[in-house]
Amino acid sequence: MSLIDLKDIVAGYGGTPILNGVNMAIDASDIGVIVGPNGAGKSTTLKAIFGLLTVTAGTVTFDGQDVTNFEADRLVPMGLSFVPQEHNVFTAMSVHENFEMGAFVRRDDITESLDMVYEMFPDLKAKRRQPAGELSGGQRQMVAMGRALMSRPKLLMLDEPSAGLSPRYMMEIFEQVVKINAAGVGILMVEQNARQALAFATKGFVLTSGQNRFTGTGQELLDDPDVAKSFLGG
Repeated sequence: MSLIDLKDIVAGYGGTPILNGVNMAIDASDIGVIVGPNGAGKSTTLKAIFGLLTVTAGTVTFDGQDVTNFEADRLVPMGLSFVPQEHNVFTAMSVHENFEMGAFVRRDDITESLDMVYEMFPDLKAKRRQPAGELSGGQRQMVAMGRALMSRPKLLMLDEPSAGLSPRYMMEIFEQVVKINAAGVGILMVEQNARQALAFATKGFVLTSGQNRFTGTGQELLDDPDVAKSFLGG
């Protein structure tokens, strides 16, 4: 049984469908990467899973339960976390306060999780009392990911985690994604830097016009001449 399973998802905005029958399945051991042209429905897929827009057809199953159109406040306690591309930190709060906010669904001691997140993102330890809004883009992305991990998710969804980042921070974010997955957290991410992301993806999904165009391992998609020509710049 997959950790998350999308079957024939139709969803969009204001009655206009963006997704036209999307299918995906991710296991806890997977790093799933969604790529495709602008407007293909990549971010819309994550929002549909996380209850941020209405699924009008199809089903979303998470950890064996039908969670179609569940809202975020029900999904987070079940083990689903989402880091949007923008507005993903509380800018006026310190780094440490952001992490504490990430654990709002928990009623146990969060010290071990805090230690784990600071160990994962050592750049943030010295800045733990600094407002998140004063950090660089790469550091803010680390805060957003760390906060999402504080809820101890089974699946972490990331929308364009490397967008606008320097090459150094892009690679650091990708390295942490691999480590998070190795610790037992499933990953589903949308990524513009398709070649770099597919290089470590266990599953890749190419969307066009709200439908699956290609599906395979990351390496299979990198090796596919049609994918390379149409979506990876040759």
